[in-house]
Amino acid sequence: MASLKKDAFNDDFIWGVSTAAYQIEGAHNKDGKGPSIWDVFVRKKKRILRGQHGNIACDFYHRFTEDLGLMRNLNIYNHRFSIAWSRILPEGNGRINQQGIDFYNKLIDRSLELGIRPWITLYHWDLPQALDKNGGWVNRDVTEWFGNYVAICIKHFGDRVKDWIILNEPTVFCAAGYFFGIHAPGRKGLDTFLAAAHHTALAQAHGARVIKSLQTDSNVGTTFSCSHVQPFSSREKDVRAAEKADLLLNRLFIEPLLGLGYPTGSIKVLNRIEKYMQQNDERDLKFDMDFIGLQNYTREIIKHSYFVPYIQAEIVNAKTRAVETTAMNWEVYPESVYHILKKFSAYPNVPPLIITENGAAFPDDVGNGKIDDLKRKQYLQEAIQQVLRAQQEGVNVKGYFVWTFLDNFEWAEGYVPRFGLVYVDFSTQQRIVKASGYWYADFLK
Repeated sequence: MASLKKDAFNDDFIWGVSTAAYQIEGAHNKDGKGPSIWDVFVRKKKRILRGQHGNIACDFYHRFTEDLGLMRNLNIYNHRFSIAWSRILPEGNGRINQQGIDFYNKLIDRSLELGIRPWITLYHWDLPQALDKNGGWVNRDVTEWFGNYVAICIKHFGDRVKDWIILNEPTVFCAAGYFFGIHAPGRKGLDTFLAAAHHTALAQAHGARVIKSLQTDSNVGTTFSCSHVQPFSSREKDVRAAEKADLLLNRLFIEPLLGLGYPTGSIKVLNRIEKYMQQNDERDLKFDMDFIGLQNYTREIIKHSYFVPYIQAEIVNAKTRAVETTAMNWEVYPESVYHILKKFSAYPNVPPLIITENGAAFPDDVGNGKIDDLKRKQYLQEAIQQVLRAQQEGVNVKGYFVWTFLDNFEWAEGYVPRFGLVYVDFSTQQRIVKASGYWYADFLK
């Protein structure tokens, strides 16, 4: 795809990379940081592949200066990273840890010195463990806890940072952490999920209001995980199953934010979310964001299933469909990015869209100090081509961030799936730029 050029996009199009605190920082108990739900969850048996954890991860906490220098050398001038809530507030509320503030000040200042624009995600899944003991996202008070934390971040970093992302993928952390129990904090059950989802949706808008009240010139958004959903067949049951999957995977958090209310229609059990709603909640769920972040990796093929409770729908595993897959067992389908952009741009009054995560995990072989990751490079080229296709068809898409800069801790999958543009040898912390990283640098030049 030699013809793909950055010049085909608008001059103000934003190109960058995304990372997340728990996945790269390490230093899990250093300099006054309190434990997060992930610090606790990784210690539970059989929860993480090979019993791995993020205690050290990429040691970004100690190596950020050299990593930012590498980022700058690869022509990457936008870095989306998250703040570890429990590094700032070890108990989740109350006492501020100055050493945590100092770390992020140094990270922000060094970024700006190098010409790298910080895009800060305020919540990327690592709730302070002290708050989880009081119910975490299941407790309605979490909205105020979150607002207080956001205000502290704006007070300490808002003089230099203008770009804020409220939440990372609320559907994923609510479903995986509070319904299936496969992510931290490992809770299960429909009512647990519905309470967590509603309080998360409230916090999403509340956090944005807090920022705008303190920093009127801020650029505020939030990010959603999205999958292009298609029915397995044209049978009515499969079509209906796909509609239900689309509701859960793509619509559950964007629609209340846009003032459309929860999309409960085709999944009647979702009406139970009303149990957690109070007066004015429907109004308070709504906020006019400056942008919406979309995070996409694949498509899902959905078929009807009598045996799946509540929705009678299941994903048809990519391997059984004999399609090419990534190390995450996701179908290699870059066109999904195009379909997602078209879908979300169709909402009335939707703000500009940014692809805040997109990438692919493939096994990497180090040979003579080099990594020729052709599959990842090809995936990124094709995905970016699909973003351009959407833009040329009138979609107001303003940016694209690769997931991710460094190979990192991939939650329940440990260190096995590698998404990075830069290879990390986790035994030595050596960094090796992959062919995909050099391609991206050349593309951005």
